[in-house]
Amino acid sequence: MTTAVTTDTASTMPWSESLNIGNARMDETHQEFVQMINQILATPVDQQLPVYQAFLQHTVDHFAQEDRWMLATGFSADNCHSEHHATILETMRVVETHYQDNDKTIIIRMAEALAEWFPGHTASMDAGLAAHMKSVGFDSVSETLADPSVIQNVTMSGCGSVSSST
Repeated sequence: MTTAVTTDTASTMPWSESLNIGNARMDETHQEFVQMINQILATPVDQQLPVYQAFLQHTVDHFAQEDRWMLATGFSADNCHSEHHATILETMRVVETHYQDNDKTIIIRMAEALAEWFPGHTASMDAGLAAHMKSVGFDSVSETLADPSVIQNVTMSGCGSVSSST
């Protein structure tokens, strides 16, 4: 006999204004991320794979967007924020494989883990990225800098420290 995880035992991740960081495009993407976590948590276990696969693709696009912004605004390619993204995506891909190999509760566990991880990531790394983008005049809609010379001597490394080479 197998035990099914139902939505009665899975919690949801409420959207809260504390998750807004002041960049409309980033905030919209984050709201979609939360909605998709909640969609997974509300989906019966035996129907979660296509919902999870859509969420995985959304997360790939979400992280690629932020990684583009980091590179465009002076983050080093090996910064901690991008490394977090890569680790999460690697784990999410493994979850898909385990689900297909008959671990039918793994998607729920991953969604719950992401719901726990996401607020801290948003409040620290994403808020730092948004503040940095604003400080250098980066428009996240057009993905352009008002004045590209502003970032000539800026290098973001680690998880978000700013240093100047001047």
